[in-house]
Amino acid sequence: MQRRRFVAQTGSLALSAALLSPGLSQAQPNAPVAGTDFKVLDRPAPVDAPAGKIELIEFFWYSCPHCNAFEPVLSDWVKKLPQDVVFKRVPVAFRDDFVPQQRLFYALEALNLLDSLHARVFAAIHVEKQNLTHGPAIIDWVAKQGVDRARFTEQFNSFSSSTKATRAKQIQTAYEVEGVPALGVAGRYYTDGSLAKSMARVLQVVEHLSSQIRRTA
Repeated sequence: MQRRRFVAQTGSLALSAALLSPGLSQAQPNAPVAGTDFKVLDRPAPVDAPAGKIELIEFFWYSCPHCNAFEPVLSDWVKKLPQDVVFKRVPVAFRDDFVPQQRLFYALEALNLLDSLHARVFAAIHVEKQNLTHGPAIIDWVAKQGVDRARFTEQFNSFSSSTKATRAKQIQTAYEVEGVPALGVAGRYYTDGSLAKSMARVLQVVEHLSSQIRRTA
């Protein structure tokens, strides 16, 4: 999902196959180019990772079909990241009606439920066609997953979740996010499907930038 639509329908249909194909690294032999495959931020974005670590951020929205297609491939890729890479997800809010899903993410995170429910949220929206855009529907759905309703509701409505959602919007703005899924690297670089031309290429760009950062550290 993007303010300016950036992924062609044929590209999104081929996403999983392209990312899982053997010899992916050989498919794009040319090194990524600044301004073409990724942006160099004019002002560094805030970074939470400790010194010596490379912070990698995925910007996403639960209701985005491209994020849903990208999620399983990204999750597998993240498991193989080097130890010096710190990965985190940041839910975006291009409009105010995105905020309930931001709160959903941060409430699940606070309750240590992302591992079990993050992918299930995508499935509920994109496979089961459930409308999880408003607080009451979100709370009902989470309760049906066996989560204590009162505990989740408290966390969903908490000052902590509100603060984290606000912080997410600030990070989104700092990275100049135009659409999702997108990736930010070390507070310096930004890439998405529009720039890299495919989400397969996005992962290659991120790997290239991470290697570059290591060499210059």
